[in-house]
Amino acid sequence: MKIALFGGTGRVGRYILDMLLEENIEVTALARSPEKLTSASPLLKVIKGDALHKEDVEQTIQGADAVISALGTDKQNTLQQSMPHIIEAMEAHNINRLLTIGTAGILDARSEPGTYRFASSESKRRSTTAAEDHAKVYEMLQTTGLVWTIICPTYLPDGEEHGKIRAEEDFLPKDGYKITTADTAAFTVHLLLHPAYERKRVGITY
Repeated sequence: MKIALFGGTGRVGRYILDMLLEENIEVTALARSPEKLTSASPLLKVIKGDALHKEDVEQTIQGADAVISALGTDKQNTLQQSMPHIIEAMEAHNINRLLTIGTAGILDARSEPGTYRFASSESKRRSTTAAEDHAKVYEMLQTTGLVWTIICPTYLPDGEEHGKIRAEEDFLPKDGYKITTADTAAFTVHLLLHPAYERKRVGITY
């Protein structure tokens, strides 16, 4: 299996990269700063570039069996600007499977059906900018024929694996409070190897 990875230098992405290599999976990773990729393996190919550039995304995805995006958000809407390039390249190369890291803010609110959590009374966010960026990606993916899954962790501190992850389709499991970056990565790689929640959001927490 060969994976195209975006966001491999990030908080979750670096764990995803290591876990993929541990599974003897070939990885092509796009990075603006390749020196930040601390993994070294003959299975890893690194491309210096930017997910905002169509040509760099195309080069990264070509020949892949699936795509994983752990790209983060910023105040420039980078996430929603890069996703059209990823979708276009996947469709051009007949690659169907996409796993992407989202946020629990774009799950459904239990208290207000049909409303995103970030826009409901369930949210404790002071700013909704990041969640809005993720929501645009979710809405974008719904219009495609790709087999996508958006992994939506709740409060996400840095940390190693603890296991005992709880998951629920379209909602954050009740009384969810946090999940580490490593466990979020482990859940993502597990879904790659054992597909589930296809064309769905999945909330994860302890």
